Parts: sequence; C-alpha cells; structure tokens
Amino acid sequence: MSPDARVHFHDELRRVEEQALGGLDLVVAQLDRVLEALEHQDVELAAMVVLNDDLVDGRYLEVHQAVLSLLALQAPVATDLRTVAALLHVIKHVERMGDQCVNIAKLIPLSGHEPPVRGEVLQRLLHMGRSARSEVTQAKTAFATRDVALAEDLVRQDRAINRVNREIFQIAIDIGTDPDTREWAMHMVMCARALERVGDNAVDIGEQTAFVVTGLFREFSDATHPV
Repeated sequence: MSPDARVHFHDELRRVEEQALGGLDLVVAQLDRVLEALEHQDVELAAMVVLNDDLVDGRYLEVHQAVLSLLALQAPVATDLRTVAALLHVIKHVERMGDQCVNIAKLIPLSGHEPPVRGEVLQRLLHMGRSARSEVTQAKTAFATRDVALAEDLVRQDRAINRVNREIFQIAIDIGTDPDTREWAMHMVMCARALERVGDNAVDIGEQTAFVVTGLFREFSDATHPV
C-alpha cells in the first residue's frame, strides 16, 4: 500500500470508528427516553423510542457496509485489522442495545393507564437504567482511548446491575396476590432483564477494546462463576 493510500485508509478507518462509537450516543439517547417513559408511564414517549430505533438500525447498516468495504478494498493487517474486526462487533452490540430499549418501550403500554406501581421496584429499575447508561458511555470512552483498565472496570459496574436485577426478581416473586400488581411486576422483571442485557453488551465492547490493544480475545468474567 502506497503512503498516500495508507493515509487515506487510516482517515477512513477513523471515520468508520467515529460512526460506530457515535452509535453508542444514539443508544444513550434511547435509554434516556425509555427511562423517562418508564418513570412517568409516558406511552407517547415510549412510542417515540420504538420509532427512533430506525436511527440505530440505520447506523448499524452504514457501519457494517463501511467495515466490509475496508476489508475488501484495503486488506488491512496487524492492529488495523483488529480494529476493523472489532468495529463489526461494536456496531452489532449497538444494534442489540437499541433493541433492548425498544423491548422496554413496548412493555410500557401493556401496564395500563394507571398501573399499580410499586416504588421499591421502580426505583431499583431506574437505578439499573442509570448504571447501564454509565456503562455505555464508559465503554465508548474505553474503546476510543484504547484504555484496557477502563474497559475491565465495566465488569464491576455490571455486577452491581446484576445484583439489582436479582433484587427486582425476588421482590416480584413476593409482591402479593393482586393480579394487576403481579402482572405489572412481571413486566418490570422483563424491563430489568433488558437493562441487564444492555450492561452485558457494554462489557462485550470493553472486551473488544482489550482485543484491539493486545491482540488476544478474552472474556472479562467467567460465566461459570456467580456474578
């Protein structure tokens, strides 16, 4: 590859990376909307989250195509190849996180106009959402700066999210016999699961950061151990 071609390639690679990481900003915006909709039982805002998923999906398609073009036309090697491969994973996780926001948004209207909200569940759920948002922004920073320590720290936050997820599940089990309350609680368990998956995807992006830097892929946490 000539010097001019290499400069062009690196410019294009930087552009594609910015596009991919910008997808995480779209996810953060979706999280903010869906958490507000959840807190205030705002069905219209929830519907907006569903519609705006087209932006996330569009970003996925743009980055995916651009990455494939880089692979086909430039034949990158070494660190560049790792970065290109990692970006394919990053944008897929972006798309999945967007889908989890949509899953939450679609549950909100099912709870009815004045659902039997239990504060101890809702507050834990909103706490999970804020933690997941923090994970997404940290995953973006870690990848952009190639900060492996910051990427590994995502596991600590993710374990906290997992603990709250289990708390919500236990509360839902013990919530009582009223059918409407139980139904609402089951919807909230599903919302909690969706937020837990957002955190998992953020950790996965952190793992891609370590792969780009070290050339070795490793999972940050052992799935056989309790979280």
